[in-house]
Amino acid sequence: MTIDIAVVPVAGTGTSLLPLSKSQPKEMLSVGRKPVVQYVVEELAQSGIKRILFITAHGKSSIEQHFDIDENLIEMLRATGREASLAELDYERRDIEYFYTRQRRQQGLGHAVLCAKPLVGNEPAVVALGDSIIGINAQSQITRRMVDIYNSENADAVLALEPVCESRVSQFGIAAPADEGDVTVLKGVVEKPRPENAPSNLSIAARYLFSPAIYEILQNTQPDTNDATQLTDAIDTLIQQGGKVIGVKLPTNERRYDIGNFESYFQTFIEFALHDEQLGPSVREFVQSQLNASD
Repeated sequence: MTIDIAVVPVAGTGTSLLPLSKSQPKEMLSVGRKPVVQYVVEELAQSGIKRILFITAHGKSSIEQHFDIDENLIEMLRATGREASLAELDYERRDIEYFYTRQRRQQGLGHAVLCAKPLVGNEPAVVALGDSIIGINAQSQITRRMVDIYNSENADAVLALEPVCESRVSQFGIAAPADEGDVTVLKGVVEKPRPENAPSNLSIAARYLFSPAIYEILQNTQPDTNDATQLTDAIDTLIQQGGKVIGVKLPTNERRYDIGNFESYFQTFIEFALHDEQLGPSVREFVQSQLNASD
């Protein structure tokens, strides 16, 4: 089965990045030369995704504007002899259709995914969190691999997984794998467990693939004490009802870059800057000089 649609939730408030995120979406923060969400779209595009549905909210209009074709900007660059800069806008012309719908109230990631139901209908769909990059410069094939496994295993859902240290398991949804393989059936998932209660150290790494069955479960998932519908709770219900949910570990040469707090954002920006093809060597020299000066 061809799966060419992805849901990209970008409705979160980004309060952990205030004041940086007060007037701009955290998904539009720069990492190296591009905003976070552009890396996400480019990763999906190279994995065969042709339709992207953004779940937006108040204050997110710059995301729509970023993926619009800006003819005035193109003409200005041509008129002023800066044709070389046009290559930086190639992402505008990718063979992708963009759609937008709003999560009108902040009711959690599960509710944001449920907002996609009227537009996705009865198709399976990838869900890619808009504030998380997979792989340096988004050079990842995890989405394509998940699609292949979804089809070959006749699965109800496929989740990307990444090991995290014990002290961080309480920050993520954590999977209970049936075995230690890189591809494994999941026996359950739990949202942000205490380390002593965690079934493993495998975190859900911001990429999902769901059959349409997830929507009915989300509709019947009770909100938590913060009135948020947790996607992890719905996935666990799907498993307990007999659904086949597969976990796929990220390759060892890839990792999730989560732009959800300042420590992760700073580290991600530095790493991407160090890998910049043009400026990486000079950035590395500068960073090294700063480290030497602080010794």
